[in-house]
Amino acid sequence: MMESIHKYFRLGTLSWMSFPTDRYDPVDAVRHIARDGDLDAVEITDYKDPEVKKQIRHILNQSHLSVAYGAQPVILGENLNPNSLDEPERRMAQERLLEAMEDAKSFGASGFSFMAGAWCREGKEEALSQLKKTARALCSRGSSLGMAVELEVFDFDLDKKVLIGPAPLAARFASEMRQVTNNFGLLADLSHFPTTYEDSAFAVRAMRPYLTHFHIGNAVVTPEKDAYGDKHPRFGYPHGANDVGELYDFFTVLRQEGFFNSRNPVMLSAEVTPRPGEEAEIVLANTKRVINRAWSVL
Repeated sequence: MMESIHKYFRLGTLSWMSFPTDRYDPVDAVRHIARDGDLDAVEITDYKDPEVKKQIRHILNQSHLSVAYGAQPVILGENLNPNSLDEPERRMAQERLLEAMEDAKSFGASGFSFMAGAWCREGKEEALSQLKKTARALCSRGSSLGMAVELEVFDFDLDKKVLIGPAPLAARFASEMRQVTNNFGLLADLSHFPTTYEDSAFAVRAMRPYLTHFHIGNAVVTPEKDAYGDKHPRFGYPHGANDVGELYDFFTVLRQEGFFNSRNPVMLSAEVTPRPGEEAEIVLANTKRVINRAWSVL
């Protein structure tokens, strides 16, 4: 492509993935991203310390970055289940996510993403109905805050093992949600396609009407290999499923399906994380090189 990727996408990264919080200070992470002129967006998450929140808001206010809030770490870290068949448990998850949504608004986030809870073979339809309750509550509050609500599609039997995806089920759920609200969408992650036994062409086209946000990354799906599962290693990682070629295919499908929209660029965030012994800055630079190469040969 002769045109810049920034014409069609708000290129960003997930701060807690690019700079894992067990190794990097979250304020320094957001500061590093804000200083990176190659990035248009940042995804942030829950921060317990009020002073950390204050400093991150100060950085974001200066940055002109688009901001999205990911509640996935809240769900995973607090073992929440937004589709629990136990109504008090589901309600607890809903209230915690609504609390996180208020936090997201304080950072100036325009979007709020979350994930489904545990996969449920028995009672699956009831679990979907429970998830719909949670999603409707989030969309109602999001509408009053001027915020989009986006459900990220994960694997159902490999690592996270949650209720949504694969892609056809995600599309069905989103279709039902769109009948009752207009601020609900799906977040598709290239690194999750191998974990749901799908490819870009199938997944994107299955979810096409409902996709509002994208992540890109890598996954190892060969059992007993390092980083197996939903670990988001860098592009080019040994035994990884995604590299330049797969990202090129992803971009190609997005162009074919009409996602190259210069008037309203979609957020496209890198979801990669350094493995033990790797440096966050190098892994982030790796990601940008892969993006540049795949984009250049479109």
